[in-house]
Amino acid sequence: MLRLISKLYIGLAGWKIEGSIPPEIKKCVLLAVPHTSNYDFPIAIAILRIMNVKIKYLIKKEWIKFPLGWFFKYTGAIPVDRGKSNNLIAAMIDIINNWDEIVIVIPPEGTRKFTRKWKMGFYYVALGANVPIVLSYLDYKKKIGGFGPAIYPTGDLANDMHQIRDFYKDKIPRHPEKVSLDIT
Repeated sequence: MLRLISKLYIGLAGWKIEGSIPPEIKKCVLLAVPHTSNYDFPIAIAILRIMNVKIKYLIKKEWIKFPLGWFFKYTGAIPVDRGKSNNLIAAMIDIINNWDEIVIVIPPEGTRKFTRKWKMGFYYVALGANVPIVLSYLDYKKKIGGFGPAIYPTGDLANDMHQIRDFYKDKIPRHPEKVSLDIT
């Protein structure tokens, strides 16, 4: 039912879907770029539902309360207490290692506000769990949401980030003024 609702939503909103996560990839970090608007979430969730991609993602623990807590849990939310000093990278590596199939969605900006540099946790999670980083995007100008290549982190951060930056340089977010591709 949620898949049908998602198809209707994406169709009525005029969005198209491009690409997919290769079927041989059973575990990955899915990079969610850009993350400049609250609209990114419902569009991305609908696209992922249409594509039958079940995800897990981090969310502030405050969002896992009534009345929307059930919805976020249903869509794959993992609550995080941002007030505590947690080793999220190690925790996420453990989560990935304990599943046979898992897609962890991480927006590297870490916020919808402008930030000069990306948070690099996604890279170290993928490197530590030995899984690829699959690039996903929402291009508001073309109204296309989709999936790009899988980048297998090599440990050469500068080179790997160069590939990622090249992929995203022509993707237009809802609020372009809130995006920085200064990622290293």
